[in-house]
Amino acid sequence: MAKRFIATAYGDPADVLEYVDHQIPAPAPGQVVVQTRAIGMNPVDIKSVRGQTGSDASKLPMPIGYEMAGTVTAVGDIADPFAVGDEVIVYPASGAYADSVLADVRAVRPRPAALDVERAGGLLLVGVTAADAVRTAGLTESDVVLVHGGSGAVGAIAVQLAVQAGATVIATASPANHRFVRALGAVPVSYGEGLLDRVEAATSTPITAVIDTVGNDEAIDASLALVDNPGKIVSIAAFGRAADGIVLVNGSTPESRRHRAEAVDDLIAGAAAGTLLTEVAATFPLADAASALVELEHAHPRGKFILLP
Repeated sequence: MAKRFIATAYGDPADVLEYVDHQIPAPAPGQVVVQTRAIGMNPVDIKSVRGQTGSDASKLPMPIGYEMAGTVTAVGDIADPFAVGDEVIVYPASGAYADSVLADVRAVRPRPAALDVERAGGLLLVGVTAADAVRTAGLTESDVVLVHGGSGAVGAIAVQLAVQAGATVIATASPANHRFVRALGAVPVSYGEGLLDRVEAATSTPITAVIDTVGNDEAIDASLALVDNPGKIVSIAAFGRAADGIVLVNGSTPESRRHRAEAVDDLIAGAAAGTLLTEVAATFPLADAASALVELEHAHPRGKFILLP
């Protein structure tokens, strides 16, 4: 019998999350069972628990979590591309806050030996989100792009992908993270009062595009002042500012889904080769998922929070 976290209602994790027994059925052809070794935590997890992404009672009890890495323990057919014992990455994973998951093989990728299991478990949700934003922006070597939140999990990958596209990158971050952002290939600027002036002072060439991973008014207002065309401002977070004409990406359109699917293998290869730098900010026992979610909600970590069974 496997165990997993479910939300029995929408609300505070301490009140609504339960760690329950869960019977995983035998995998059908095209499915595998994966024993969890590392689970990526993401802001959408706590938003889902609190009902901030929708509060449909028919979805309760609701499994939690979207990404993980682990070991294949059962396969549905010997013709499937995976075998028992294979180390894999699963994204999207339905109910990843668990000790084992049943996964469609289309969501499973081999984990390269050079990519450790903790970084692998937290790579793909933020990675495909960043890739979607960068591809939507259509960056080239002629662009000067501002990345809001350049030291966060999504922002740090967006910075690197923008640099790899040939763009000149300026990224907002706290002063404590300026060295990190610089190491990623961007010119760091501090957020807060005076942001617009600092961005303009950081480049002699006008900003041509923006990737926003923060979503607050400061980021969007500065972006609108810097870029003539709001259609060159791509945000993963500022959904309340759609009326300003900015481009919002969340994986809901065919183009957005295509961007994300096409990025998966390159992200894994880059992380394994060391050409895509990712960090683990902290690890927590899976049993402490509720308190870890609350900590994630109030933190601004450089890197990912990871749950370990």
